[in-house]
Amino acid sequence: MSWRPRTKRLLPALICLTTHIGFGQGLPDRRSADAVTPDRVTPDRVTPDRVFPLDSVLARIDQNNPLLKPFGSRAAAARAYAEGARSWMAPMVGVGTFMAPYPMQMVMDERDRGYGMISVEQDIPNPAKQRATRIFQQSKADVEQAGRGVTLNRLRADAKQLYFDWLVLEKRRGVLAENRRILQLMKRLADIRYPYQQGSLSNVYKAEGRLYELDNMVTMTDAEIARKQIGLNTLMNRPTNEAFRIDTTYRPAAPTQVLPTTDEIGSVRSDIRRMDRKILSMQAGIEAQKAQARPDFRLRFDHMQPFSGVKSMMPTQFTLMGMISIPIVPWASQMYKAEIKGMQLDIEAMRYEREGMLVETQGMVAQMLTDIKTMRTQLDNYERRVIPTLRKNYDTQLIAYEQNKGELPMVIDAWETLNMTQMDYLTRLGDYYRMIVSYERELEK
Repeated sequence: MSWRPRTKRLLPALICLTTHIGFGQGLPDRRSADAVTPDRVTPDRVTPDRVFPLDSVLARIDQNNPLLKPFGSRAAAARAYAEGARSWMAPMVGVGTFMAPYPMQMVMDERDRGYGMISVEQDIPNPAKQRATRIFQQSKADVEQAGRGVTLNRLRADAKQLYFDWLVLEKRRGVLAENRRILQLMKRLADIRYPYQQGSLSNVYKAEGRLYELDNMVTMTDAEIARKQIGLNTLMNRPTNEAFRIDTTYRPAAPTQVLPTTDEIGSVRSDIRRMDRKILSMQAGIEAQKAQARPDFRLRFDHMQPFSGVKSMMPTQFTLMGMISIPIVPWASQMYKAEIKGMQLDIEAMRYEREGMLVETQGMVAQMLTDIKTMRTQLDNYERRVIPTLRKNYDTQLIAYEQNKGELPMVIDAWETLNMTQMDYLTRLGDYYRMIVSYERELEK
């Protein structure tokens, strides 16, 4: 027989009391609690009707968390730099003399006075170099976008952990509310039996002391819930003290026991994708360095005007010169060849690192699946065997106490054993949720 019908059978014995004790779901009667523990200060708790499911919390983090904003700006900056790769160098304009004698020298002929010269020079970049540089700069934007996924995965895992911890705390709050009703009943029964020599004064004080301890546990639980709420508000970029509720009916799904392959892990992990983008960016950088072997061009135009004037019959002259660079000479090619070799070695190192990350992640996931399965078995044992057996023990002690065949300390001991086991179950449940969060963080689910 459950403990609830047994405890309800004791209610007629409490008709003389002015306060009725209910055994429904929810918080305990505050008037009854104050009557037993008048010095307890109940913290103010706002319980608004607004409920945030986990999906809503994760969506708000994705949209509003300020830590995710810089990645879009950096990606846009990389694209802006890529547009600058199409530009040319500014033209050079010069003014000077050409074949003019030094001062204080005798000029025998007007033609020897020289020329005034205007020079215009323009560098013409190689289009292949510009195209390779533009592709290299654009590849950096993809790296930044992949980096956003890494940060988002970390924030999502933090939010899930806070949310699941809150779920466990709500369960603990329900257990504490139930325990309060049980202890209040024990306290009142002890108060009734003591004047009739059916109980000792120590029993009254023992029950009262357990109520005070329960008050401390309730206060700590409320404070922990407030901390989780502040943490979630911070992640969602909301005011820290803005109250809301979570969906207490949510239960995280147990992961499947199928071990993913390294290819499957590589397709879902943001850090692996970011490394792939880095490798592609380095390859684009190699192509940009290879393009340095292509020549650049320069065009120069000089106009000469004689100082002797038009009367000397000296013609105006010009010079038009086209130039081309020769970057394949050994003293010039050494720089970009060294850059190419260094980038190739960096790519090789990143590929080894990528392979190591995949193998390590697969091993960690295998361990997590084993731990999750073991913890789920323990929780099932608690739910089906341990807690029901201890509840029956408590029911037995309560029945004996009801029939004057037992003492209140034995009932309290049975209740304490049941209560400690329930708290241990909730602790293990929190560990189980943390394992699921770690598993989902590794596979970014």
